[in-house]
Amino acid sequence: MKYYSTNHSVEPATLRDAVIKGLAADRGLFMPEVIKQLPQSFFDSIQDLSFQEIAYQVAEAFFGEDVDADALRNIVYDTLSFDAPIVHVRDNIYSLELFHGPTLAFKDVGARFMARLLQYFIKNNAQSATENSRQVNVLVATSGDTGSAVANGFLGVEGIHVYVLYPKGKVSPIQECQFTTLGQNITAIEVDGVFDNCQALVKNAFMDKELNQHMMLTSANSINVARFLPQAFYYFYAYAQLKRLSKSNPSIDPSQIVCCVPSGNFGNICSAMFGQRMGLPIKRFIAANNANDIFYKFLQTGHYDPRPSIQTIANAMDVGDPSNFARIADLYGWNKGKSPAESGISGATYTDDQIATAMRQCHTETGYLLDPHGACGYQALTEQLQPGETGFFLETAHPAKFKDTVDRILSTDGNPSDIAIPDRLAAFMKGTKQSVAMSRDFADFKAYLLEQ
Repeated sequence: MKYYSTNHSVEPATLRDAVIKGLAADRGLFMPEVIKQLPQSFFDSIQDLSFQEIAYQVAEAFFGEDVDADALRNIVYDTLSFDAPIVHVRDNIYSLELFHGPTLAFKDVGARFMARLLQYFIKNNAQSATENSRQVNVLVATSGDTGSAVANGFLGVEGIHVYVLYPKGKVSPIQECQFTTLGQNITAIEVDGVFDNCQALVKNAFMDKELNQHMMLTSANSINVARFLPQAFYYFYAYAQLKRLSKSNPSIDPSQIVCCVPSGNFGNICSAMFGQRMGLPIKRFIAANNANDIFYKFLQTGHYDPRPSIQTIANAMDVGDPSNFARIADLYGWNKGKSPAESGISGATYTDDQIATAMRQCHTETGYLLDPHGACGYQALTEQLQPGETGFFLETAHPAKFKDTVDRILSTDGNPSDIAIPDRLAAFMKGTKQSVAMSRDFADFKAYLLEQ
């Protein structure tokens, strides 16, 4: 399979090169030349398959031409050592709980899959002995959960060093502990700025000739095809669970399923859109934003106008210039003049007060505990689901990762909230913070990397 750039000004790359380079030479994002359709027989029996079996067949359609079948199966099964259950919340609204992986966040799958795939290419497809002996350096910008997922997915992987760039004071304390306390082959870099500054440092590093001669660089953000594509596994599994439930619940029509995704850098919903192109029968998508409403306004006006991000209580979605917009625009032909109104995608945007209200009301009325990101998805479905439709939103991270915020919102007069911290999260909090202070100036970041 060849991968072209969304900027369409360089030659297509192999999967290996797309994974190792991360970003195309013209600063575009890689896209597969062909999105393969899965056979109808797969969807006819999907409800009887395990998460791992479903994921392997999806992965084979994406990567089967370039990765040995046994190796790909091992990568998939090693990545998915947990399930992602779908939970009924109210009426025809379900939550797809993606916080059952190692760091209790949805990005665990993409990060671990990419780590194993990158390791496979390093060991088996080096173009020279010199290349095989070179360390691969992963640069990743995070607004919260990406950093912890990538750091833990790559922890201890031989031949790979990870640099996690995160905005100072703008990730939750628990999120910060998950990537600043690991040591080994993980270096945390605390940037004096916002997420977009971190992302700009990473992109500029990829484009710097001197840096790339000094060290082999790649990214584990959702700009990397090996990070965002595996997230499509979740959506196939969600459909399988709803189809299974439809056998005993006639109100669920498998042809009327709506998917709502809390969205920041748009890698997650982009993977779902790829799944739809492969035949996954999702009727339509809703992209739920916090106050960083760039995509929402694009859907309303047809004009894409990125701007500096705004800090919110749903911090992992604090993105003012989402990278994967380029992929979505390419996928739907928006960059060729097609109207977003024809895409079957709607949007929603919520202030911090509206997010907090949704969290309180959902907990009071249903007993279900939302984190601030999932609350955006829940509220958008509550407002936009039509009669006859069944919707699922993504609960992307365990609420305890945002304990201070969740406790403050759910506390009532005389009744303080104190959600329990799972053992896995508590263990991270016992570690010692190790981080490198960094300005938002690329010259400083470049100088630092040249010393490594």
